Amino acid sequence: MTFVQLIDCRTSRFDEMDRLMDTWVEQTRGKRTATHAVVGKDRSDASHFIEIVEFPSFEEAMRNSNLPETGKVFQELVALCDEMPTFTDLDVVRDERLCAATARRFLETVAAPGELAPLDGLLAQDYHDHDPSNVQDVIGMDAMRRQVEMWRRGFAVTFTVEDQISEDDRVCTRWTFDGTHHGEFMGLAPTGREVTMTGTTVFRFDDDGRIAEGWWQYDRLGLMAQLGALDSLET
Repeated sequence: MTFVQLIDCRTSRFDEMDRLMDTWVEQTRGKRTATHAVVGKDRSDASHFIEIVEFPSFEEAMRNSNLPETGKVFQELVALCDEMPTFTDLDVVRDERLCAATARRFLETVAAPGELAPLDGLLAQDYHDHDPSNVQDVIGMDAMRRQVEMWRRGFAVTFTVEDQISEDDRVCTRWTFDGTHHGEFMGLAPTGREVTMTGTTVFRFDDDGRIAEGWWQYDRLGLMAQLGALDSLET
């Protein structure tokens, strides 16, 4: 579950604090686990600042806190504050922007070269996939992984996200698939052809921010035509 920490402080030395945080960011490059941070200043009190920091999970936040660089900079940060800062720990129960990012990350993950990365951080264990090209729905993370591997054996691909719309627990993504047919796919021997396909996917997310269900629509006929599978039908 995504985790957010609010750091509330008062300081008349914000410029020094800002430089200190820049130093910490540089020192922890490649180590820190925060995914997003925002600092806000109170419009009615120029000495009042709140930092909002996002992490993939509480455990990742604790790993970030336990970095030796974090402990050192915290002591220096306290010295710049007018009073002791306060911390509020929050488990995120809804964030449409994060769901859209997860949808993009799923497409990036399944298209990444090399061994397919684990999908447990993206898909629910009982994920339910609706794909009109399949006779039966694909149910379960392991079954979906096999489905993804079938496409990956056939193509070296990239996905380009053209558009996204988020509402409640659903994200609709319009994408373009560009690939090279380098392996057997649906009975077709590899042709080495460059192919392009457009499609749309609607994902439903569960309460933990994982993809629980997916509906796919894409130009399969156009893809097969590019592979030469329809040549025998031409007159």
